[in-house]
Amino acid sequence: MKRAIPVVVLSIAGLVPVWLYQPSAGSSTVQATTPAPSAGSSSGASGSSGSNVVTSSTINTEKGPVQLQVTFDGTRITAVKMLQQPDHPQTTAAVPKLVAETLKAQSADIDTVSGATITSEAYKKSLQATIDDHAKTASASPSASASEASSRTVDGSALSTEKGPVQVQVTFSGTRITAVKMLQQPNHPQTTAAVPVLVAETLKAQSADIDTVSGATITSEAYKESLQAAIDARG
Repeated sequence: MKRAIPVVVLSIAGLVPVWLYQPSAGSSTVQATTPAPSAGSSSGASGSSGSNVVTSSTINTEKGPVQLQVTFDGTRITAVKMLQQPDHPQTTAAVPKLVAETLKAQSADIDTVSGATITSEAYKKSLQATIDDHAKTASASPSASASEASSRTVDGSALSTEKGPVQVQVTFSGTRITAVKMLQQPNHPQTTAAVPVLVAETLKAQSADIDTVSGATITSEAYKESLQAAIDARG
């Protein structure tokens, strides 16, 4: 029997139900507060063809430093990792929402999070810098457009559970899962908190063979079933 992943329910209203995370620096994309290796902007290719990882410069705010590492697949943002962020509860609660909005909007044109305005503005500025750096790199690399052309999006099966409907949409680049979007999910705090964990595990495992999330077992099982259907449909 698989172990259950513990998850802390975030007590913040309006967490966006669409969460997409991807492995970065060898692990799932979660909030990391370890110092970045470099204060300047830098970019480099990741393990998958056509992807590019860009690290922003550090922005110092009165709350603390903010620095991002953003992964692109072609022109698409597939993951955002916080290399540095203020050590504050409101920032901790705001970051997942900022990341989710980024992956939904595919740009830095996102709303600030109430109660974390300073961090939000620094996040958006840092994000825009990585997008600009990536655009310069991509314009000189024809492989980016080739990778984007090979991507495919597949909807998983829609499942009805006692908590509510669950359906995922999966983006593949070749055989690699590059993004997972929740098309439907239960409107419940434990589900909201569990989804980014499930997506991060999916992108790390590159399969539906992942652990359920403690406190969201029903949603987890439906998520895995819908995910497997999308993988099977990919062909």
